[in-house]
Amino acid sequence: MKLLFLIADGMGGWPLDETDGQTTLEAAHTPNMDKLVRRASVGRCRTVPEGMPPGSDIANMSLLGFDPSEYHTGRGPIEAAAQGLELDPDDLVFRMNLVNLTSLDEDGTMLDYSAGHISSDKSVPLVEKLQNELGSDLVQFYPGIQYRHLLVIRGGARMAESELDIRPPHDLTNQSIAEDIKTYAKSDLLNSLVRKAHEILKESGTEAVSIWPWGQGRPLILPGFKETFGMKGAVISAVDLIKGLGRASGLEVVDIEGATGLVDTNYEGKVEAAMKFLEDGDFVFVHLEGPDESGHMGSIKDKVTSIERFDSRVLAPLYEKYGADSAFMVACDHFTPIKTRTHDSEPVPFMLSYPESEDSGLDSFSEKNSASTGLMINKGSDLMRWVLDQISQAEK
Repeated sequence: MKLLFLIADGMGGWPLDETDGQTTLEAAHTPNMDKLVRRASVGRCRTVPEGMPPGSDIANMSLLGFDPSEYHTGRGPIEAAAQGLELDPDDLVFRMNLVNLTSLDEDGTMLDYSAGHISSDKSVPLVEKLQNELGSDLVQFYPGIQYRHLLVIRGGARMAESELDIRPPHDLTNQSIAEDIKTYAKSDLLNSLVRKAHEILKESGTEAVSIWPWGQGRPLILPGFKETFGMKGAVISAVDLIKGLGRASGLEVVDIEGATGLVDTNYEGKVEAAMKFLEDGDFVFVHLEGPDESGHMGSIKDKVTSIERFDSRVLAPLYEKYGADSAFMVACDHFTPIKTRTHDSEPVPFMLSYPESEDSGLDSFSEKNSASTGLMINKGSDLMRWVLDQISQAEK
């Protein structure tokens, strides 16, 4: 039996006055999810261990069956794995956003964590310029996509990692950066890099006026997915953190032309890639970033649209082809509520449907309906094994 994990990043949320008390998932027109939920095991899963921040890195590591409290070292190392960077055990890897600030001082405000969702054709030359002017044997800048890049400090793990608790920029929209400016100042090297980069970038003619290094850690090491779960699998996503988790665990990483991580991503390309892989593969993890980005932007319209497109342009064609004899897990990794415009660690809704699934008694897939069943997977990394156990029992 094929197993398809379809993950709408940040899809979960809270009721909104603007949608007459509905969440964006409830407000969206999702006939395919609502059809699937009628014959499914439905519940909630705590993807973020207690005491850990509710990032997509931690939540998706859980969904892939690996315990973040054991394996997670930071956001940067996961994205470095996506790029296949050769790292030494004592290297320190930062995720590095290009951001827009009012000023790089304690009076500054974070205007945009994505520098206006800068395109890769504009951002990559900027990061290459930083490498040319500031890079060295010790410090290296690596371009990624859009606003997401990497900063590596060779041998930097000897730095006081615990003292460099820099907040994710997507948590700071329209907020003061004073706390983080003080944190950067604890490291002479990091503080100097951020300030020199600001002097270079503020003349770039883009909204990318500064770098924002965060999510640092030592290189990522994960067990093999196939060895752990017995499935030949692949990840399909626009974002490096999913690709990094896939590459680190030996999953095939499928790159999709036109995959943006936004509402206008290449849905059809992702579906086609999933179908091609499943010709001889067992498992696909298809990840859509659009709902999360829309939540960070505070756009109800875009979040509803991205959920509807996930339903009609990802779930619908895949279920039409594989629904008769395959298992589908539909979930989000974490909540990204419109009200807060950042991640929340509330347990996420999920449904598992396969040919032998029993009636759920539900007529729609939502946060509230998922909570109503009482089914709770308290440790997110146990979800994968739970899914495989359910399928195994059904096949006996």
